[in-house]
Amino acid sequence: MFPELLPAVPGPIGVFDSGFGGLTILRDICRRLPDYDYLFLGDNARAPYGTRSFDVVYRFTLQAVRYLFAQGCHLVILACNTASAKALRTIQQCDLPAIDPSRRVLGVIRPTVEILSERTRNGHIGIVGTPGTVASRSYDIEIGKMHPDMRVTAHACPMWVPLVENRETTTPGARYFVERDIRVLLDVDPDIDTLILGCTHYPLLSDMIRAALPAGVDVLSQGRVVADSLADYLRRHPDMAARCTIGGTVRYLTTENADRFSEMASMFMGHPVQAVQVEL
Repeated sequence: MFPELLPAVPGPIGVFDSGFGGLTILRDICRRLPDYDYLFLGDNARAPYGTRSFDVVYRFTLQAVRYLFAQGCHLVILACNTASAKALRTIQQCDLPAIDPSRRVLGVIRPTVEILSERTRNGHIGIVGTPGTVASRSYDIEIGKMHPDMRVTAHACPMWVPLVENRETTTPGARYFVERDIRVLLDVDPDIDTLILGCTHYPLLSDMIRAALPAGVDVLSQGRVVADSLADYLRRHPDMAARCTIGGTVRYLTTENADRFSEMASMFMGHPVQAVQVEL
């Protein structure tokens, strides 16, 4: 059985995304916690996840989590809003007890929601994300649980990820789509004072997003939030921290062409990246 294949020795912290966007999370985690070892896995061959069904996203994400566990990871971060929205809860509740109850899988939605009360002044929250994340209503549900008095307005931005991955983040076309989507969001609730970037690609559009927003709107990017949350988690769980190796290394795996991934990952990370292609 699969659980018997899991290495018991300490290993790197796993970071998973369906594509490239999770690298913005990894980048901030590495800055915040540079001493740990990390293993990033991008399922680029099957990206994007945003338009796929819950069942498919869950199946693909579980395959990735199992793969990272088999590589020695005791802790895996789903650095992907779609996977966090559509797969995290099922994996935590149904799969981890059978695979290995001591292993952990964490997402990016809950840490983002937890700090909202520190950021908003009037309780009007905007969310931009992929169609899959917005349709899942995962942010709406989590915010409703933690902050029931907040008003949430979400808007899907299907063009933003292709703009980032085609390196068109500074083009007139990108400005058009960003301004159009922000306008639609604010037409629904002009009092939004905090905007959650609910997709890990979106920080690469952050300058254009801020330029399209009224002055004073706080743009909440997930990288630093997740990095701070992970640091706090490891501080509160020294047993898990002891199972994460210290070496300051980062390795990159992709299910697509390694050269293509390396080129794009270098742009996201801000330094040269060399990936290895794997099969899940």
